[in-house]
Amino acid sequence: MTQQMCKLGDVCRIFTGGTPSRTKSEYFGGGIPWVKITDMLQGIVITTDETIALAGIENSSAKLLPVGTVLISIFATIGRTAVLGIEAATNQAIAGVVPHDIGRLDSQYLRFYLDSQHGFLNREARGVAQPNINQGILKNLDISIPSLSEQRRIVDLLSRAEGIVRLRWEVEKKAAELIPALFLDMFGDPATNPKGWPVATVGSVLEAADYGSSSKASSDGAGLPMIRMGNITYAGQLDLADLKYVKLPQAEIERYSLHEGDILFNRTNSKELVGKTGLWNVSLKAIVASYFIRLRVQRAVVSPYFLWGFMNTAHMKRAIFDTARGAIGQSNINSKELKAFPLPVPPLLLQEQFALRCADVSGVATQQSAATTKAQAAFDALLASIFDGGGRN
Repeated sequence: MTQQMCKLGDVCRIFTGGTPSRTKSEYFGGGIPWVKITDMLQGIVITTDETIALAGIENSSAKLLPVGTVLISIFATIGRTAVLGIEAATNQAIAGVVPHDIGRLDSQYLRFYLDSQHGFLNREARGVAQPNINQGILKNLDISIPSLSEQRRIVDLLSRAEGIVRLRWEVEKKAAELIPALFLDMFGDPATNPKGWPVATVGSVLEAADYGSSSKASSDGAGLPMIRMGNITYAGQLDLADLKYVKLPQAEIERYSLHEGDILFNRTNSKELVGKTGLWNVSLKAIVASYFIRLRVQRAVVSPYFLWGFMNTAHMKRAIFDTARGAIGQSNINSKELKAFPLPVPPLLLQEQFALRCADVSGVATQQSAATTKAQAAFDALLASIFDGGGRN
């Protein structure tokens, strides 16, 4: 099989996006699809949560990209890919990769190739508060380009394997939706508090709210695991598949250690991901990173499971999104803002019943997650074998 090795920058144009000023309402809602990382979950983008106006493009670094553009996330979440099924612009956390000649380089083949570089790109990512990669790193990637017919054969094979993974994701997603549904059934929607629970503030039910360690973690396995942004999913679940480690003096270990029942609030992330909230419900000694505020509740007042469930309701995700203050590609919520959120407080006995039911549901979710992990590992192995070991290492 004849293949040509090229630099990605020689066979593609690479564009980065932008965010119009949020203070200009006329820049938004204009009907031009505007892609964020959360719009890229299905591998192809045919709709977006938000749209922008032509004035938003003209007054920002956002660019209108053509159908077939391969998108890759380059900020915070590194290496997520999708293909545009519509003309759209993106925010600055996403790069658009457009082949010079679609008769030579298939967009879906290009997307799978970029998937194979996931591990390499994450190792190359720079940044203290938020990892990121730049255009130069992308342009310098070496891509093997076989004949178009061979590309399409590879795409067909990988699409079938990826389809199995996506089915597992869908089942896992359904399992993850059980706990938010259970919360609403037992306590009502906190946006309206239909059951009339007394209202406190998040801060009033906390024993402590502390920022994590800013020490740099590494992959050498020395020290204790450091829990980073990527170890909490948007749905609030722990994802410990990719751990880095840190060696700290004993005093700092005691200061930044996680205890069962601690709640992890992601205070710094992209606008759509800031506020991810996880519950540390495993017996693993670990350190919390500075991207989080570690919350410890007054257990005579609230259950950790209840506060975690509350923070992951649709109401709170909207409230956090509206409250987050944004810099370029990064948004923040500080401890004072977090503590000020109103919190309906039902009886502790009812909260504890919720905790018990969460434990049962979590067992189902864990089984589904394990099945997804196996399917993903099989897909990654196939991807690596085709693209000479790029993979997700």
